[in-house]
Amino acid sequence: MRFSIIIPTYKRQDALSLCFNGVEHCFQPGAQSRLGHQVEVVVTDDAHETSVQSLLAHRYPWCHYFQGPRRGPAANRNHGARQATGEWLVFTDDDYLPQPGWIEAYARNANHCDVMEGKTAPAGRRTRVDEECPINEHGGYLWSCNFAIKQALFLQLEGFNEAFPAAAMEDVELNRRINQAGLKRQFVGTAEVRHPWRQRKGAGFVRIHARSIATYVALHPETGSAFTPPALFRNLLRSFKASLRTALAIGSLRGLPRQIGLDIMAAVVTWQALRHL
Repeated sequence: MRFSIIIPTYKRQDALSLCFNGVEHCFQPGAQSRLGHQVEVVVTDDAHETSVQSLLAHRYPWCHYFQGPRRGPAANRNHGARQATGEWLVFTDDDYLPQPGWIEAYARNANHCDVMEGKTAPAGRRTRVDEECPINEHGGYLWSCNFAIKQALFLQLEGFNEAFPAAAMEDVELNRRINQAGLKRQFVGTAEVRHPWRQRKGAGFVRIHARSIATYVALHPETGSAFTPPALFRNLLRSFKASLRTALAIGSLRGLPRQIGLDIMAAVVTWQALRHL
């Protein structure tokens, strides 16, 4: 069985090197024979610079490098999938840290399902309320940072929808189509990646994310009830409570005003974006 690890990247050379630390053991002499399965790494790069290509050529010659289409993260992931030769596609992002046994855990479960979803956990300690990190400990999200799917099925589904304006909601939308298709899926908790806590993106991304939500609802009108004004208000209250709990947990109010301000802005601009549907 052959696994293709797809890593889209954009101007994150240092982070990409850290990501490779979790998979380079697969390319030591004789490693894949001992593992019992074949692994390749496909890096698709949306940047105009050649720094990543040079890095791979000198330090990671076992990586397959491809110039990305430069149409955003969804298109970049789809491009990587089209270059892959594996029966299984395994997606992660360039700023995630695969943990020991990550690809091996997927390999052990590959005969039992069509789609596998791994665990996503924080790396390091949270120090500000407005820091964020994807956390997926029980499955159901199918975030693009850590999941595997049979290549034939991914291509039948036509991959990620490239209409989304940013790296937001395109994996949620694919997850919905996978559920609608009735594919057999499994959560593999031992296939773990971690992500450092990072300060939340600002107002510009909040606006783009609102447009992505509007794109998602336009594609799946039945989901619109989750984004009505009452629903947005309830989500806002939950966010306030979560932020206060976080402040108490970390013993600091750093980032709390910014977090609340961005949450309010997100609710308002999402409602505005949906009004135009």
